[in-house]
Parts: sequence; C-alpha cells; structure tokens
Amino acid sequence: MKVLPTPLPGVHVIEPRVFGDPRGYFLETFRESLLQEAGIAHRFVQDNHSRSQRGTLRGLHFQRHQPQGKLVRVTRGRIYDVAVDIRRGSPGFGQWYGVELDDVDHRMLYVPPDFAHGFMVLSDEADVAYKCTDYYHPQSEHGLSWNDPALAITWPDAGVEPRLSARDAGFPCLADHPDLPVYRGA
Repeated sequence: MKVLPTPLPGVHVIEPRVFGDPRGYFLETFRESLLQEAGIAHRFVQDNHSRSQRGTLRGLHFQRHQPQGKLVRVTRGRIYDVAVDIRRGSPGFGQWYGVELDDVDHRMLYVPPDFAHGFMVLSDEADVAYKCTDYYHPQSEHGLSWNDPALAITWPDAGVEPRLSARDAGFPCLADHPDLPVYRGA
C-alpha cells in the first residue's frame, strides 16, 4: 500500500497492492500503521456506505463542531471524488483536489477533518464506503454549493445537470458560509 501526497496538503491518495489471479483478487483496504507513517494519525470510529445512480452528486459536506476525516473508497462503480480546504486562514483555503476512484484499481482518498467532501457518480451505479474519524452528528452538519464559482471545481460531464438532494442544492457558497473552521497550523 502506498500513501501519496496530493497538491492539497493533508489530502492523500492511497494505492493498495491488488493481488489478482484467475479466481479474482485480494487487497488490503486499511492498515493503520502505514497511514500513521504518512502522517494520518487519526483514529477511525465509524464506517459508512452509500449507493448512488449515475450523475448523483453528494456534497460538498462537512461537520463543523465534530469534524470528520474520511478515508473514501469505491467498492462498485466509478466516482469523481473531491476534497476542499475550507479552513479560514489556511494557505490552501478555497483550493480543491479531485480524483477518480473506482473498483478496478481500488485507489482511495483521505480527506482530513475540517475539509469539505463530495463526489459525483460516473458509472451507472456506485457503492462508496468510507471510514470516518468522528461520529455523524446531525447538528454539526454543513455544506457548500457544489458549483460555487469561486471554487471552480471541474466536475466531469460538464453541461450535465447533476442529481442533487434538496439539502445539497441549497448549500451556500464558500464566501457566504457563516460558520467555517479556522486553520490551526500544520
């Protein structure tokens, strides 16, 4: 398993070793010691799983008072996964990183606490599993507009209107958000 940095500090792509033969394949999806060696020292306390149809866009989500780091992987299908630095005062404030994740190469994305996270489904259907560093806390739940012009996220299938929940469609832009986390240093 390789833990690779991205241009957005704190966000990592994890590439597992996949051992395949005519019967199928085997891979290790989590090893705490390797993540810790790469500086990801958060303890994971909750696992989540979602299933979505093509064109579904979930996000951009974050929890303000119980921030969740997420280790995201696709167990079926293909998504475009995005992390956004929303920490006021951060050198990376307002920057984003996106990567395709699928059930072929099994790469994963680590999104640190105090970052917003979202994804768009590129296959007919996708199952997404993610480990979280804190528990879901509905009162802390917030989000950002998926199409905030200041973020200028380059979502795949440009020109196609994504399938959004009513909640996700109503999130404010970054500049209009009243309650963002504050950068506390590296």
